[in-house]
Amino acid sequence: MNRMSRRSNGLIGMWAEAQRQQQRQQEARHRATVQQQREEERQQRAYEREVARQDREQRQAYRQAREAEARRRTEELEAQVAALEGLLAAGCRAPGFTPDMLGRPEQVEPFNPGHLGQPVAMPDPNAYRFGSRAQYEQDQRAAQDAEAVRRQQLAAYQQQYDQWAATTLAEIRRHNAGIGEMTAALREGDPDAVVEYFSAALYASGAWPQDFPHQVSAAYDPGARQLVLDWELPGFGIVPETKSVRYMPTADEEKETARPLTQRRALYRDVLAQCVLLALRELFAADGFGALESVALNGFVDEHDPATGRRTHIVLASVTVSRQSFAQLHLEQVSAVDCLADGLGGQLSARPDQLAAVRPGRAPGEVGRGVVSHGGGDDPDLFEMDPIEFEALVAELFRARGMRAVMTQRSNDGGVDVEALDPDPISGGRIIVQVKRYRKTVPPTAVRDLYGTVQGAGANKGVLVTTSGFGPGSYAFANGKPLTLVSGEELVALLAEHGLRGRLGGGAPQPKAPAPDAAVDGDHNVLGMSWSGGVALDVCALVCTGPQVLSEDHFVFYNNPRTPDGTVRAVAPGGADKAALAVAFEALPSVADRLVLVAAIDPEADPDADLSRFTDARIRLSDASGAELGQLEVSDGRPGETALVLGSFRRRASGDWDFVVGGKGYPGGLEALVQEYGIEVA
Repeated sequence: MNRMSRRSNGLIGMWAEAQRQQQRQQEARHRATVQQQREEERQQRAYEREVARQDREQRQAYRQAREAEARRRTEELEAQVAALEGLLAAGCRAPGFTPDMLGRPEQVEPFNPGHLGQPVAMPDPNAYRFGSRAQYEQDQRAAQDAEAVRRQQLAAYQQQYDQWAATTLAEIRRHNAGIGEMTAALREGDPDAVVEYFSAALYASGAWPQDFPHQVSAAYDPGARQLVLDWELPGFGIVPETKSVRYMPTADEEKETARPLTQRRALYRDVLAQCVLLALRELFAADGFGALESVALNGFVDEHDPATGRRTHIVLASVTVSRQSFAQLHLEQVSAVDCLADGLGGQLSARPDQLAAVRPGRAPGEVGRGVVSHGGGDDPDLFEMDPIEFEALVAELFRARGMRAVMTQRSNDGGVDVEALDPDPISGGRIIVQVKRYRKTVPPTAVRDLYGTVQGAGANKGVLVTTSGFGPGSYAFANGKPLTLVSGEELVALLAEHGLRGRLGGGAPQPKAPAPDAAVDGDHNVLGMSWSGGVALDVCALVCTGPQVLSEDHFVFYNNPRTPDGTVRAVAPGGADKAALAVAFEALPSVADRLVLVAAIDPEADPDADLSRFTDARIRLSDASGAELGQLEVSDGRPGETALVLGSFRRRASGDWDFVVGGKGYPGGLEALVQEYGIEVA
């Protein structure tokens, strides 16, 4: 019995030990499981903290950017007001106008043959010591032929330059002779010469801000030696309505603080008085001939008469002042309003913002002689100008910018309207210029043709000048090529900058709101998106004003495939494209100034992916027929990011659209991205 009992106890001990071992293993597995859960929880908390940190940093960066933009706008407003307040003082520091400023130096840029001045290198016989003599002779004949061609081209280029130089020098001499004749007539007191000279002096003066009007009508009374003129003054809108801009982070919008109306009225009245005094200063400073004993000036605005509703000249200031009285003033220290009204006995409207007129003094039409006018509607309409005159105006613009420019022969211009030579040793060279007087958007084919002409002519650069504008296809093709596109608005600004004249009719018509899908069924572009890496993406678009989407309906994505007006919609991709959007740029809402393109990971197709495999991405721009217009490269994706701003098309002041590459990524995906554009995510 005792023996059996001991054996049983041994078995029980072994069983108990096995149970304890199993229990210890279960406890170890449990501890490992708990530890693993705790580690996963720790990693999740760390990830959430990192995402929150990045989100805070992005929000902080966004807020700082919006605050900086608000400060910049406020600083611009303050600078505008400061410039208006110091208009007279700044103008007095500008040099007085003289006839010498009208003259042109009798010299032309020296001949610069560029690459044609370098002889073709002949082959070195020593290099063929162990080779074929026949190869040497063949290479030598080829080099000699190339040298002969170079010499022919150089001779033709020299002949072209000589012709241009002779024509330019003769033109300069004729111009300077005319200035000499006018100066002699001024000294003799010829009324026509006096009116032309002082009108030009006032119209072309550099003392005026660029956005101020320059319309003047004048006549001269030789008996009284008095210049009588009407001079256009700026409107009330010259004084900014907004005083400051502040960013409100809680509402995520900018708040504008209005400038008090009493402050705007006082500043506008002061600006008008400064303009009158500055005009008088410019006239007397330009008189180096003793032609002006006095000046009678009426300052007017070209506005709608409150009494009749018809557009007319409303006189807001008037003064007659002698040279002697004006010479006693220290304009830099005067109060403009007090000086004009009290010091000179002139008239100034008490409420110019309400177009309360004053009685004009002597008018140019009362002098009894011819009246000369500059500015206003007298600027030639570029749309109605003779084509040859328009090309001549463009050539004159290039000459005014310091280049040599000649018009080509009409019969055999080879697609070249103007040929220019930029003398800059680094960025200069031969420039091919084409002129397109269009009213509709210039098609991309014209830009392609220009590029072919530039390559065929061996020129350094091509410039396409038009009275209309360019679409995104044209800018996409010109990107990275030696091409410059000058729209109508830019052309008018350049003409004014260099003292030339031109306007675009009565202003370009505003596009009408399109019917649904009508825009994309006709004149539209297709943006095809392609990339490498095998990652599944959604390509989206936001129609925005600045950094804010117009509305949630203007966010085009998989749940909203088109905007309400149909100007942006998702379409089936073609060819190698993986996604595509149809966009009618010309028909986008007038308040929209950018179209933002976005790529984001498709959470259903590839929920664990990021953008590290998003590479070799590009946007293929096509027209409505499917013809490719150009390709736009965008940045690759980065690890940890699941949404990316590919870039945005920005509307320029001229109405054209440029593409700006993006690159900002978001670890929080599409939701985090669209929140920055004002879309609330539930």
